Amino acid sequence: MRYTSKLLCLGLCLGSVNTPNKIAEPDQPLEIVYRDRWLVAINKPAGLLVHRSMIDRHETRFALQMLRNQIGQHVYPVHRLDKPTSGVLLFALGPDTARLMTEQFTQRKTNKAYLAVVRGFTDKEETIDYPLKEELDRKSDRKADPDKEPQEAITSYCRLATVELPYPVGRYATARYSLLLIKPETGRKHQIRRHMKHVFHPIVGDTTHGDGKHNDLFRQQFDCHRLLLAATSLSFSHPITGERVFIQAPLDKSYSQIIEAFGWGDSITPDLITTPLGETHVQTS
Repeated sequence: MRYTSKLLCLGLCLGSVNTPNKIAEPDQPLEIVYRDRWLVAINKPAGLLVHRSMIDRHETRFALQMLRNQIGQHVYPVHRLDKPTSGVLLFALGPDTARLMTEQFTQRKTNKAYLAVVRGFTDKEETIDYPLKEELDRKSDRKADPDKEPQEAITSYCRLATVELPYPVGRYATARYSLLLIKPETGRKHQIRRHMKHVFHPIVGDTTHGDGKHNDLFRQQFDCHRLLLAATSLSFSHPITGERVFIQAPLDKSYSQIIEAFGWGDSITPDLITTPLGETHVQTS
């Protein structure tokens, strides 16, 4: 891994933490956080698939179909968001716009910011430069090359706040956690989750790459059953107008309750939109 000295503008504005729980019930419409003639973005609830997948054949609800039915027109996905991750999910309203937006994501011309709660006290800031081997699913990736070389993967983060709780976990008498603002510079499958595991600070609620003991603590003590990773903002150049677009999504009730319980509300401020990484918003203690 390597530490970063460069200034990275990680856009983030969460709005009020007292927002309703974003659970995609059949009769509850998706929250639309941006829409124009060419694009539409939603605040995807945690636990909702973007589209049909052989991995989750039992699922009957998908963001793509729900949004299509809600707005009455076809939508085209231009990037992905893991099922347990909540936050900004962008769709195009036509194939040509979809192609142009997909190119921006592929060419790393978009800026994405996430909020995560991780185990332990992290460094104040860090850039994790660690190639990742492609994760293959036996059902959906049967034709993929299992011997493919690891791909470049870079994730930067800064620490916003910490908390130490009086709950013993394993051999430790207390439990420590950090609130991170994260910017992935590449877009590999489960990149943020795998990178945080790699540096021994797994994301709370991650049942694949996380720590089961800490996940259990959050379920039992805080009634939190979700992955504490949210895509809070996305910015890009509009593929048609050329204007800079900044989209943000508030946290759901479950995530917001954790922020409030740990006294972290003051750490999430509007200046995070423009303050470069390594400056005033990085926790100093």
